[in-house]
Amino acid sequence: MVNVLPIATTVVAALLSIEPLRIGGFTALTPAFTLMAVYYWTLYRPDLLPALSLFIIGVIQDLLSGGLPGATAIMLLLVRAIVSGHRHYLVNQPFPFIWAGFTLLTGGAMLFLWALHSLLAGNVLELREPILRAVLTISMFPVASLLLGRTQRAMIGAG
Repeated sequence: MVNVLPIATTVVAALLSIEPLRIGGFTALTPAFTLMAVYYWTLYRPDLLPALSLFIIGVIQDLLSGGLPGATAIMLLLVRAIVSGHRHYLVNQPFPFIWAGFTLLTGGAMLFLWALHSLLAGNVLELREPILRAVLTISMFPVASLLLGRTQRAMIGAG
């Protein structure tokens, strides 16, 4: 059971990401909880979060949210690849450094999704919602990281 904890918490994050928050005139604004989980687990326990799981979670999240099927899956796989390639720079760093890495990654992920949706729509979509979603996601990462860290220590150990 312990070995599936990263997958289970990422599934919970995906389910939380489906329910939009209503902020001002923005519709379907949701923090990218799945992105937070993938970043965290790829840093600290990449062995327990395989790429195939991320692909399946991403496709299911898109199908349940009414999003473009596969867009989240591609983004999660790209995030995993980027974090895996740079994890030796991030592991064992103070939290502000981890958060800065997440901030850069979130900006890139939201820009990627915006560009993909714009390309498929055939015109340049507005940037306000992706920017606000990125700010909301970055702002909530410390709480998510704390919760995931406590869960990891309680269930798996420091790893």
